[in-house]
Amino acid sequence: MADTINGAGDGSAWRFSVAPMMDWTDRHCRAFHRTLSARALLYTEMVTTGAVLHGPRERLIGFDAAEHPVAIQLGGSDPGDLAAAARIAEEFGYREVNLNVGCPSDRVQDGRFGACLMREPALVGECVAAMKAAVAVPVTVKCRIGVDDQDPEAALDALTAAVRAAGVDALIVHARKAWLKGLSPKENRDIPPLDYGRVHRLKRANPDLPVALNGGLQDLAAAKAELEPRDGLALDGVMLGRAAYAEPALLLGVDPDLFGAPAPVADPFAAVEAYEPYIAARLQEGVRLHAMTRHMLGLFNGRPGARPYRRHLSVAGTRPDAGLHTLREAVALVSRETSCREPASAAA
Repeated sequence: MADTINGAGDGSAWRFSVAPMMDWTDRHCRAFHRTLSARALLYTEMVTTGAVLHGPRERLIGFDAAEHPVAIQLGGSDPGDLAAAARIAEEFGYREVNLNVGCPSDRVQDGRFGACLMREPALVGECVAAMKAAVAVPVTVKCRIGVDDQDPEAALDALTAAVRAAGVDALIVHARKAWLKGLSPKENRDIPPLDYGRVHRLKRANPDLPVALNGGLQDLAAAKAELEPRDGLALDGVMLGRAAYAEPALLLGVDPDLFGAPAPVADPFAAVEAYEPYIAARLQEGVRLHAMTRHMLGLFNGRPGARPYRRHLSVAGTRPDAGLHTLREAVALVSRETSCREPASAAA
């Protein structure tokens, strides 16, 4: 098995990651999340092979080296195209290439990739083999436990066997089925029941394959609970998505709680200060303030002043003349007293 991102082959590179999320985990979001955790593995939004091969690459997959460790997620089902896109991603400096076998949207189904590939494990294996032959960085797969009427035991085992034979470096499993007909992508994130036990059984059956769990984890306490050994064997990692995006301050606990390392900054206020140089540089390039601060709206959730903060960034932050002064005005509305917190309902 190939070395992991951190240089070890034990799966620790996937101990904690922030999920790839369309329209959310862009380069500005990742730069912000990096101020909160130095160790979390960050993923791009899913990028199709067609976009990588034929689109404006720098705009679509360019990133700042300060984002590392960062991985790219590709969408596609043609082994040759995926191999070519993986090579380009490696040349750009990504430390991992991940194949999307979990997205349930109509668009992905029409393109024969995403969750519908759960029905074609042999093809997924061919895709992984082609990418492994093309790049030296880890190649991973993010999948569901099954789709529609598939038996999750048989479906996930079949996919795992195919990608293991192809040399996959890790498997990240969203622990619920995807219903390709009858549920929207949003409903597919909530309605099919979670089955964490299925992911733990997969790990027990494949003790030498790094396996990470995704889906429904609301905080670090829940994530840490899933990392506890079961029957003497532990998962290699957890991946948080919407919880990390909606409550980014929870990322401040990742390095100390999961890696035994100090957090890069002391609190959310320090995180804003750490992010300011990035914002200033992008403003100079013509990026609008809101493109960056939209990822920060939940940073102060629970503190007195969080609502005025969000309101100011949502209104003043979208104006053409918005700049660092606008962000500082918003932050000034938030209480720095840690003992005073709004009820959870007030932060919703």
